[in-house]
Amino acid sequence: MGGRAQAIRLYNALATEGGRQIKLAGVLFYLFCACLAPLPAGAAATNAPAAFNVEAATRAYLDQLTPAQKARSDAYFEGGYWLQLWDFLWSTAVLLLLLESGASRRLRDMAARWTRFPSLQTAIYALGFVLALTVLTFPLTIYESFYREKQYGMANQTLGGWLGEQLTSLLVSEIMGAVALVVLFAIVRRLRRTWHIWGAVTALGLFILLAALGPVYIAPLFNKYTVLSDPKVLQPILSLARANGIPADKVYVMDASRQTKRISANVSGMLGTTRITLNDNLLNRSSLPEIQAIMGHEMGHYVMHHIYKDILFTGIIIVIGFARLRAALDWSLARRGGRWGITDIGDPAVLPLAILLFSTYLFLLTPVLNTSTRTQEMEADRFGLNAARQPDGFARAALKLSEYRKMEPTPFEEWFFYDHPSGATRIRTAMQWKAENLGTTNPLP
Repeated sequence: MGGRAQAIRLYNALATEGGRQIKLAGVLFYLFCACLAPLPAGAAATNAPAAFNVEAATRAYLDQLTPAQKARSDAYFEGGYWLQLWDFLWSTAVLLLLLESGASRRLRDMAARWTRFPSLQTAIYALGFVLALTVLTFPLTIYESFYREKQYGMANQTLGGWLGEQLTSLLVSEIMGAVALVVLFAIVRRLRRTWHIWGAVTALGLFILLAALGPVYIAPLFNKYTVLSDPKVLQPILSLARANGIPADKVYVMDASRQTKRISANVSGMLGTTRITLNDNLLNRSSLPEIQAIMGHEMGHYVMHHIYKDILFTGIIIVIGFARLRAALDWSLARRGGRWGITDIGDPAVLPLAILLFSTYLFLLTPVLNTSTRTQEMEADRFGLNAARQPDGFARAALKLSEYRKMEPTPFEEWFFYDHPSGATRIRTAMQWKAENLGTTNPLP
């Protein structure tokens, strides 16, 4: 959840692997709404019993799922464990193919024949490379992002609509990838001894740029944004924003229902581009307490400056990664550069190797990256509970995670694979808050 998801997508698209291009249709992370509370509405708030049992209340929510629903969500999410591995292995195979077959070298030679200017050569190479990577990773992409989503009932989009968005995504990736690589390779060619330092600074700059501009200029390429006008929904959100120092006088609605049934919201942007957005699924499938609980969570990311903390954390990851990348590139080119037709780190043909090495570094950091994000999500959960004071709304929202996420993972699963707290953890957090604040929650309608 949170606006930084779009910046992370760009960074992954430029620095890890092309099979996950920029799919900037909104936020990556989602809270979900549910149906009924386990207690009568009146008893859920001011009339709650004196001895409130957190574990019993948590179990009452979790038991609302039928065995079939639980089996389906477990299968969907556990399948994602394998897809993470297959994404990495497939991309690795494609990148090695481009190196070993000589395709990367030939693409560079073609660019050199077309122009004598190094920057234009890099741009031409980048356009061809992004296209090649997109085509070669397309079979896994269409299965993972379209057919599998259809199989589990999460997608509303037709194949034609999905392909149209993939084309838009490709065009965005071509333009942004070409610009980014021209800048990065210019740094490598001019600063031979310190390119890894200045390259890291540039990559972090791209991360910040997309975090600021993505919600305003890129996300609308994939969805239509309108201003929320329903005062019953709008006024409580703006009141919550004002109470927490968020500079917003309007709330935007995104038409995510054309693509998915998932609900989402975010407070995105920075440096004057901050905006509050929720999608139409959230409006159509959630009660007011659930919406308030979700928006309280999203505002927590803004109030606790998670985007700036992400920039710092990402900067550390990038700096370390670029330092390791320099050493790994020197070692690899010394041993196999002649076979690949690459003898210089300023040669665009080295890009598949650089992406392979950096994506391996990030893949090995999976639990570290997930833990960082999950910690911030837990912080936002607690902030949202204190701000919106809707523990049962939050629990019902978290329960809907069962549509696409395993609700009760083992401790290892939650640590390694989850970039958000599990549904069970979130419901337990809400019930713990409720136990400590009996008689102070807003009455549910």
